[in-house]
Amino acid sequence: MTALLPHVQSFLDPATSTYTHVVYDHAGGRAAIVDPVLDFDARSGRTAHTRADEVIAFVRAQNLTVDWVLETHAHADHLSAAPYVKAQVGGKLAIGGAIQRVQSVFKTLFHLEPEFATDGSQFDHLFADGDTFAIGELTATAWHVPGHTPADMAFVVGDAVFVGDTLFMPDVGSARCDFPGGDAHQLYQSVRRILALPPQTRLFLCHDYPPDTRASQPMCTVADQRQGNIHVRDGITEAEFVAMRQARDATLAMPNLILPSVQVNIRAGHLPPAESDGHHYLKLPVNVF
Repeated sequence: MTALLPHVQSFLDPATSTYTHVVYDHAGGRAAIVDPVLDFDARSGRTAHTRADEVIAFVRAQNLTVDWVLETHAHADHLSAAPYVKAQVGGKLAIGGAIQRVQSVFKTLFHLEPEFATDGSQFDHLFADGDTFAIGELTATAWHVPGHTPADMAFVVGDAVFVGDTLFMPDVGSARCDFPGGDAHQLYQSVRRILALPPQTRLFLCHDYPPDTRASQPMCTVADQRQGNIHVRDGITEAEFVAMRQARDATLAMPNLILPSVQVNIRAGHLPPAESDGHHYLKLPVNVF
């Protein structure tokens, strides 16, 4: 019997160059939503649901039942719309179990309220490496792929893999490893694990930062990456990769939305608790990062 191949619909948020993916078994069937984006205007501090509503409209048009809302990691470049998506279309909100380590680090760095839990309990489910789960008729497997952060996950669903920030398009390369807990050696091993999959395997990316010569793309194949990735194609050794990655990371500026994003995303996309005036506030640490 031929294995059922997943359908995937991708949605781009141009403001953050982020892709949200809907993976499903068939129209009228079951689905998972991967890495939903909350619109956030850093100048005004206002949020909106324009991009998330596009995803929700597709889910409803296809008459899909959402089983999962999946986060590949605690993103540093956009705020998660997971709570809003879950409220609209359901699904268990899940992330990798190593989020606990990320929460502990950033609770200290942001001097968060004592009540902030660092056990991952803000999420409905925490995945361990190798856990399997169902998306309707599809079988999915969670892979722990640390390096960019300690908690990065890839989700393998048939011939499709949702790789988060572990890989970018071949002409862009790989993710930075200089965030707390990042490790270029680990990232190399995580990438090689993914690239050991069959050449035709589809890799769905969380971001694309294309050169002017092409349009943004949400997907490539294992073969594309092994042949052409500028940082980690076949033939590049771990030592060469680590030297390149560390030198490059030393030149990179912090992501534009890292301070608001991390504070929200370690809370599973929820804003910090409202203060006595009923409003939510995000912290801006001075001379900390």
